[in-house]
Amino acid sequence: MKILVIHATAGAGHKKAAEAIFNGLKARGDCEVRLVDALDYTNPLFKRTYPTSYTLLVTRLSWAWGFIFAWLDLPWMQPLVRGVRRLYNGFNAQALQKFLIQEQFDAVITTQFLSAEVCAYLKRTRQIKSKIICVVTDFDVHRIWVNAGIDVYTGACEYTKNKLIELGVAPAKAFATGIPTDAKFAFLPDIMALKQKLGLQGGILTILIATGSFGMGPIEELMTLLGEYQLLIVCGHNKELYGRLKPLAKKNTHVLGLVDNMDELMSVANVMVTKPGGLSIAEALVKRLPMIFFSAIPGQETNNIKVLSSYEVSQGQSSLPQIAETIHEWNANPKNLDALRGRMAELSKPNAVADIISLL
Repeated sequence: MKILVIHATAGAGHKKAAEAIFNGLKARGDCEVRLVDALDYTNPLFKRTYPTSYTLLVTRLSWAWGFIFAWLDLPWMQPLVRGVRRLYNGFNAQALQKFLIQEQFDAVITTQFLSAEVCAYLKRTRQIKSKIICVVTDFDVHRIWVNAGIDVYTGACEYTKNKLIELGVAPAKAFATGIPTDAKFAFLPDIMALKQKLGLQGGILTILIATGSFGMGPIEELMTLLGEYQLLIVCGHNKELYGRLKPLAKKNTHVLGLVDNMDELMSVANVMVTKPGGLSIAEALVKRLPMIFFSAIPGQETNNIKVLSSYEVSQGQSSLPQIAETIHEWNANPKNLDALRGRMAELSKPNAVADIISLL
């Protein structure tokens, strides 16, 4: 069986989800599998501006991104949106279309809506016969994910599945597999040994502050508010933020840049203060790590919070004083943290990769 796993690098979540599926398929060893970035098959200008324009919008003009996100999701706008997207993607991703037609994969698993639209168009017009599986990487569903021609949709939870059906996906095509995460997040390490390896102190509440790949949020203020606890601060790609925070770090405050051991950091943490990206949430759910959200991007991230709040595993987006108050309360009453971890079980999907692969 010849399988393609495809994403389009803008935010990190789409890529990480695709990599998790690719690694799961490689581990099986019974198929020929390729992992590609759809942007590598677009024209040079598009490839350069697609991720940079998204980064600019969500980091500097988040209000504009929120407006665009909501506008593109309006039901009465869909005929125009679909027509414009087809022209836009058809022009910019001609090489991707030729690649898919030439290779004729038995199955294509896509974790991003640009590649999903291209695959769906080619399937509708019978230019490819591939089975198309679309992996939605947020907990809510924007209409941009839904395209005629997709054979299977997978979602983060039952809410996601039901939203897909509400948007017109046939019930037989929608599955609540969970968002795919790397297998290492399901591993249960020796916590004390891991703390020693990471140079961390035992017997103190440990807070992981994850700023997302863009390194966003009021991190200096959080350092001051939560200074009595052990802090692990991940700055992501934001070297400027790392440079500002490193000299301010006191005892039990660990400032990190872009890391490849987030699974270990989540294992030793008692609480994570984070931006509500779909992949980060899915990883924390596998770890049963309670989350407090801040600096949500309007649109997909604020919608993620709404879904998690409906499952009573989130109290919504918190202000800085609310973050501190919640953590103080959890530190004083650990049983409340344990109860929250219990509620997280319904949403935790450590077998998401295997469940998605089973749909092939």
